[in-house]
Amino acid sequence: MTRPRTLITGGAGFIGSHLCDRFLAEGHEVICMDNLITGNPDNIAHLIGNDDFKFIHHDVTNFIYVAGELDYVLHFASPASPIDYLELPIQTLKVGALGTHKALGLAKSKGSRFLLASTSEVYGDPLTHPQDETYWGNVNPIGVRGVYDEAKRFAESLTMAYHRYHGVETRIVRIFNTYGPRMRKSDGRVVSNFINQALDGDPLTVYGDGSQTRSFQYVDDLIEGIYRLLLSDEAEPVNIGNPDETTILEFAREIKELTDSASEIVFEPLPEDDPKIRQPNIARAKALLDWEPTIERREGIRRTTEYFRSLHTGVTSGD
Repeated sequence: MTRPRTLITGGAGFIGSHLCDRFLAEGHEVICMDNLITGNPDNIAHLIGNDDFKFIHHDVTNFIYVAGELDYVLHFASPASPIDYLELPIQTLKVGALGTHKALGLAKSKGSRFLLASTSEVYGDPLTHPQDETYWGNVNPIGVRGVYDEAKRFAESLTMAYHRYHGVETRIVRIFNTYGPRMRKSDGRVVSNFINQALDGDPLTVYGDGSQTRSFQYVDDLIEGIYRLLLSDEAEPVNIGNPDETTILEFAREIKELTDSASEIVFEPLPEDDPKIRQPNIARAKALLDWEPTIERREGIRRTTEYFRSLHTGVTSGD
């Protein structure tokens, strides 16, 4: 049998690079496409020389050309952390709109199954808790976070339009807060911030009073959920996240303990439109995909801390 051939846009990013690893392990030929604005070549350096792996440096907001057949298109290209989409607002909107359009057009022309990386940010600052897929969200379209939230909401609408009008096989994953190796040290996300502040002996910066909540999932759990969703028959959005909710202040104290850090905790004003609560309802993922997270937060943080320690010492690994 011919091996499946898969395109992953944003494949040099944190999540995208782990997807490249997984699909190669599953016997796919993988094409990684990235413009490296927020992606990191180091994330895929261990794959260079693999005959089943190809890297294409390209901005997906422009026409996408890939020679030959494609079985799957996974669209993960986008700035994905607040520091990135606040610095790159136009690019974030363009990749959510134009990039999704170009990727869907490619999938349509190749007869490929398409998977969109959406986000829990489509729920905005939610008024229901926990959040399930039927909730339409509470998003400020003109706020500073709106460039990311609305880009993903539009991308979902466009994906469903291609599914309904053109008959493209589509899947939509709504990703909740994810952490693990290959996160950028300076990406502005709370996990990387806290771990690196603790390792450097700097104060851990908590925004607001720390009572806002998040639900963190380890990247390996996310990748498993995405893989199962892609191979499923489900076209409607599916939450993939860990419902183990914690406050940011509790999480800061946990990081201090796990890193054996003497860093103090300091408080700064809460950023505009920062969600007060965030917890996924994963009933659909359990029922449709037989999926739920398996890696406990303390173990995931241990692995992630080891990765960041390796960056501090200059010794990195492929995981």
